[in-house]
Amino acid sequence: MDALYRDYILDHYKNPRNFGELDPHDLEWHDHNPLCGDELGVHIVVKDGRVADLRFHGQGCAISQAAASITSEELIGLPVEEVAGLDADWVIDQLGIEISPTRRKCALLGLKVMRGATTGDASWPE
Repeated sequence: MDALYRDYILDHYKNPRNFGELDPHDLEWHDHNPLCGDELGVHIVVKDGRVADLRFHGQGCAISQAAASITSEELIGLPVEEVAGLDADWVIDQLGIEISPTRRKCALLGLKVMRGATTGDASWPE
């Protein structure tokens, strides 16, 4: 892994953006990765059909926490209906590193909870 991207992932893991809870919030979802025990929840505030604010909370490995932090920055301001169209490749592109098959669900957990909150579909992104 390139040192620049390794530092980027570690920075988001150690200093996560949009971490915590929102009260009040309009949407929420909580889920976990049964393979490794990572868990994430999300609180979302919606205004004019867009993600006005969000906070994720939970615990897990560096990849799951960094991916949630990195993608959360991109999701704020996005129309809620567009969240359903985001896929695994979008998350991997945001991370900027190759993800092994064993770590794939770690990286996708953040999008999984976002899709669960916005659409009710908490299937794993493909």
